[in-house]
Formats: sequence, structure tokens, C-alpha cells
Amino acid sequence: MKIKSWLIAARLNTLIVSIAPVLLGIALSIEKNQFSSFLVAFLTLLASILIQLGTNFINDLYDFLSGADDINRLGPQRAVQSGILTKNQMKLGAYLCFLLALIIGFYLVFVGGLPILIIGSFALISAYCYTAGPYPLGYNGLGDIFVFIFFGLIAVPGTYYLQSGHFFDFDSILIGSSIGFIAVAILCVNNIRDVETDVNVGKKTLAVRFGKFPIIILYDLMMILPYFFIIILLNRSIFFMDYDLLLTFLSLPVAIKLIIDIHNKKDSQLNEVLFGTSNFLRLFFILLFIGIIL
Repeated sequence: MKIKSWLIAARLNTLIVSIAPVLLGIALSIEKNQFSSFLVAFLTLLASILIQLGTNFINDLYDFLSGADDINRLGPQRAVQSGILTKNQMKLGAYLCFLLALIIGFYLVFVGGLPILIIGSFALISAYCYTAGPYPLGYNGLGDIFVFIFFGLIAVPGTYYLQSGHFFDFDSILIGSSIGFIAVAILCVNNIRDVETDVNVGKKTLAVRFGKFPIIILYDLMMILPYFFIIILLNRSIFFMDYDLLLTFLSLPVAIKLIIDIHNKKDSQLNEVLFGTSNFLRLFFILLFIGIIL
């Protein structure tokens, strides 16, 4: 029973957000003949997953403590709120994930030096402060920025750097941004659904600050922008006229359907859009990964 409880708390469906950027960074290093270490690749992936798990656990705990997750919750089951895990268990789980990520981080810093120390420190601090601490990012309209920076601008270039030793690579930024946009779209759906309960507990997400409709438009933009970035990649020297990248456009009908859905669904119906957007990220990632490797 406890294993099932921890699996619920882990939010397995969301882990693709931390897995996809790392694997795409690895794929890019292979495409550019810069791949150097299976061990570093594995540890990078593991650290990324552990950081997201820790973030999910902290979010579960502090959303309950703040009152954001109560009996009126519209979203999927949360572990502490539903009573399947205690507050202390959740806190211990989060700290254990962060500790393991920190231990792995020592080795990655040994490999990558100061840039990885800065990236790792930023990731761990931001993961904790997303819903905890004196100024929770997610409670003050900064969650979207954090998600885009970490899962878009940092994870792919950081992974590529650990393999290649080249920190600034424009291709990795383009690829990372395309995934970062979709990660933000997932957060948009979550925040649109929870506007009413967030208002009641003083959680100032962008949807609370600006209203639902502007964030629906932001969602639309986040779902379409990745395709423009793929077109830019097609004009880069390493990918010039590499039509394999056009495989990503096979996912466009799914994106269009989700855009239509978010304009027409509300309240708990938005859970369908939330799960659909997570699955869309998975599909887009797989197609992009194949397109890079081929």
C-alpha cells in the first residue's frame, strides 16, 4: 500500500518533463559526435529525476499546509491531502531525493566544474523554493519562469555541456526551449483549473493575477512555438535541411486538438487537457529525439 502511495505522490506522468530535456541533450551530443560518458549521462538523468521528485513531494506537502489542496481540490489525488502519506513522511521523501541529487551533483561538478556547480545549486534551491520557503515561486507568479528556465534553458544545454565541454550551444538552447514551452503549457492548464482555490489561499499564479483567458492564450502560444523553433533548427548548419526533424510535425494535430479543448473545457474537465498536454510533451519529445538521432 505504501508503494502505491509513493507512486501517487511521485506523479509519474509528470516525470517526462525532467527526462525529456536530458535525453535530448544526450541525443544532440551524439549527433555532434560529442558524447563522452555513459556514466555521466546516466547520473545526469538520475539527478534530474530526483530533483523533480523532490519538487513534487515538497509541492504536495506545502500545498496541503497552505490550504491550496483541500477537499474541494479539482485535480488528481494528492498524497498528504488524501491522508495516504503523513506530512513527516512526505518531508522525509523530499529531503531524501534532494540529498541523493546533491551527492550525484558532487560528481557532476567534478566533471563539469563551476558551470555545473552554479546550475546544480540553482536547481536545488529553486526546487525547494517552488512551493516552500519565505517567497514560494509558484505562489508568486514565478513558477512559469522557473519551469521554462530549468526545463528549457538549463537542462538541455547543461546535459550537452557535460558531454561536450561546450557550454554555449545555440542548437541546445533551441531544442531546450521547445521542450520548455510545453512544460510551461502543462503548468498553464494546472493554474487555469485551480484559479478559484488559489485565490482563496492567496496563491498568486499568473492565472490569478491576469485571469484565465490571457493564460489560455499563453497556453496556445506555448503549444505552437516549438514548431517555429524546429523550423529555425532546420536552417542551422548541423541540421540544415535535415527533414528528419519534421517528424515533430506529426504531433501538430494533437496540439491543435488540445488548444481547442482548453478553450471549451472548464473545472475538472481540464484534467483531460492536463493529461493530454503531458502526453503531447511525451510524443513531441520522442519524435524530436528520433529526428535528432537519425
